[in-house]
Amino acid sequence: MGVAAPLAVSLGDPAGIGPELIAEAWARREAAALAPFFAVGGARLLREAARRRGLDVPTIAIADPAEARVAFAAGLPVLAGGDGDYRPGDPSREGAELALASLGEAARLTCEGAAGAIVTGPIAKARLAQVGFTQPGQTEFVADACGVAHEDAVMMLAGPSLRTVPLTVHLALADVPARLSRALIERRARIVAAALARDFGLPCPRLAIAGLNPHAGEDGRMGREEIDMIAPAIAALRAEGLAVSGPHPADAMFAAHERGRYDVALCMYHDQALIPIKTLDFDQGVNVTLGLPIVRTSPDHGTAFAIAGKRLASAGATIAAIRLAGECAIRRAAA
Repeated sequence: MGVAAPLAVSLGDPAGIGPELIAEAWARREAAALAPFFAVGGARLLREAARRRGLDVPTIAIADPAEARVAFAAGLPVLAGGDGDYRPGDPSREGAELALASLGEAARLTCEGAAGAIVTGPIAKARLAQVGFTQPGQTEFVADACGVAHEDAVMMLAGPSLRTVPLTVHLALADVPARLSRALIERRARIVAAALARDFGLPCPRLAIAGLNPHAGEDGRMGREEIDMIAPAIAALRAEGLAVSGPHPADAMFAAHERGRYDVALCMYHDQALIPIKTLDFDQGVNVTLGLPIVRTSPDHGTAFAIAGKRLASAGATIAAIRLAGECAIRRAAA
């Protein structure tokens, strides 16, 4: 089996819950069976975040990601970089600058192969925009760092109970039908199938594609998108040898007895994909970017400024994101 390089973890907004959860992930590294990882910058604030959470987490300064493998057993490896005071719940321009610098360096190291994967901490996009962040989100930022077109960077939400992919993401619901197309469905389904085979060890992944309209259109009585666009895309994908089913009525396909019939659900819009995953796996949901030449994961939650530093945030999703990044990185290293 291949050995992946240590994982790079970006801080996220230092006023949010990211730093304390990174610290807790290291504290639980053995029980959670986590691959070696290092934080990119923020040694002082990570120590303080750990202290506020009641954890004893020593940090070890490293100058090169390769040093993290040895250092990991004794302390949380932190790559030399920016730092700041820990002020939970009090976001600032300086904090946004630190978050962006950490993200940029983590992405660079991963794209260059010095890190085995990137795990991105939660950010406040509006604040990052004030300091030069121009992308819609971290998915697009990492895609740009890799030289991959935004439309080929596919978001998948993964949890213990379910995997979902929103085929359209951050746009108004009224704009979804116009953004969807047979070509988009086919292109993203191919990316998803290839990624599940390469990174998740599923040689013939089963893709279930949701309908757009109630009851999957009910033979055209509630819309024709299923007839004119979704069903033809499914037929084309099946002709290529992919295991694809649908269009499925979205109100029934996430029931427990249905989820065992597929490996991932491809959904037509944001909430159709995110409501079921957050209902079933809120504290263990992981955002995975498919279609990249690198592995990128992120906990599927935000900065949660209101509870930062109060020992209330669950580290489950951060731990799951680091674990999944390590598993995918090992599979790539072994390929």
